[in-house]
Amino acid sequence: MNDRWREPISAENKLPKAILVGIELLRDGSQPLDPSLEELEGLATTANYQPVASFALRLHGVNPKTFLGSGKVTELREAVELRGADTVIIDINLSPGQNRNLEKALNCRVIDRSWLILEIFSLHAQSREAKTQVELARLKYALPRLTRMWGHLSRQRGGIGLREVGETQIQLDRRMIREQIHKLEIKLKQIDKEKQTQRKQRRDVYRVALVGYTNVGKSSIMNCLTGANTLVEDKLFATLDATTRKVRKNFPFPILLSDTVGLINKLPHDLVASFKSTLDEVREADLLIHVADICHPDARNQMEIAERLLRELGARETEIVWVFNKVDRVPDRDLLSDMIALHPRAIRTSCKTGAGIAELRQAIVRHYEKRLSSMRVNLDYSQSGLVPAIRKHAMVVRADYGEEGITLDLKFEPGEKTRLERILNGPAQAFVS
Repeated sequence: MNDRWREPISAENKLPKAILVGIELLRDGSQPLDPSLEELEGLATTANYQPVASFALRLHGVNPKTFLGSGKVTELREAVELRGADTVIIDINLSPGQNRNLEKALNCRVIDRSWLILEIFSLHAQSREAKTQVELARLKYALPRLTRMWGHLSRQRGGIGLREVGETQIQLDRRMIREQIHKLEIKLKQIDKEKQTQRKQRRDVYRVALVGYTNVGKSSIMNCLTGANTLVEDKLFATLDATTRKVRKNFPFPILLSDTVGLINKLPHDLVASFKSTLDEVREADLLIHVADICHPDARNQMEIAERLLRELGARETEIVWVFNKVDRVPDRDLLSDMIALHPRAIRTSCKTGAGIAELRQAIVRHYEKRLSSMRVNLDYSQSGLVPAIRKHAMVVRADYGEEGITLDLKFEPGEKTRLERILNGPAQAFVS
């Protein structure tokens, strides 16, 4: 397959014009080009760029100075001039030196995949925590990449105010950025302590986290299960701040469900490090619901990437319930059968039709009940007044009202045992088996 040049994708609005460059290294077995370019276009659009054309490049080797060979650089420069592009977006991570050399060669702004993702996170951050995390990651990533051509940094939300000035000013900017990084790190540590305190307070509560590749429908499932009004958009990283809500219907005890930030291939290292407290929602969950967009043409690869990232985040031992979402939109039933063969216990859901949501609720219940302790309590009818107090701390699985008294089969959280014993060992003691 030869390198391909795509015609302009759009040419109507006044957003910064960008040329997209998808890369396939033939020596490392990279994923096919089409899904990579499709995702890159989605990222660029989400970051408020106007893609005007795209290259799909197959490389046999890497130029250490510019990553691309001289012939590819010449083609790109001609495309930039022809399309009047402001920016070239490359779907790999460039070294600072490669970034600078490409900007000089192309005479325009060049950003790589990591910086593009950081821009999206910057646009979508809403909470104090998320804004601090994103700004810290951006500053760390930008620091070794400062050149006079990087005046574009000042156009970003929460930007760091760099100007097109000489080397002396760049050195001053670097010192100011290092000071800002130090301040943000201190601020983030304080936020992390606050989050740890919040998590300790709900340590006895069963916690479930929705995880998966970005834009697979986690927020829609969150809304179906909890009645939350979480933002739902057909955009990459529409949800950034982790949202936690109590699951409603059919749950005798509080179960907290968290909608976490979507995972994506080549997630910037500095962003992962900065989002420690947010990702702790994944690490400390009792159960993970791994959502996959079953109608996506690259669903299998997305699932594998998400699985790998979850292992890297330290969620290796956590129980997982697989959910194949958007089954109402699957164009190929054979594809669905092949995916089910890989995960035969996966729950098939559609938030549009409601299919599978009740089954998912029951799956959460079953996993939740695994950690509950059991107890059988025999009460005299004179002790029937204890039943309401017992129900506050235990789930009554079965109640038998016999001639001699009441027999209750209970399920309860391990932490509730002491409270139950205090109730049952009152003035009129119950028989516990």
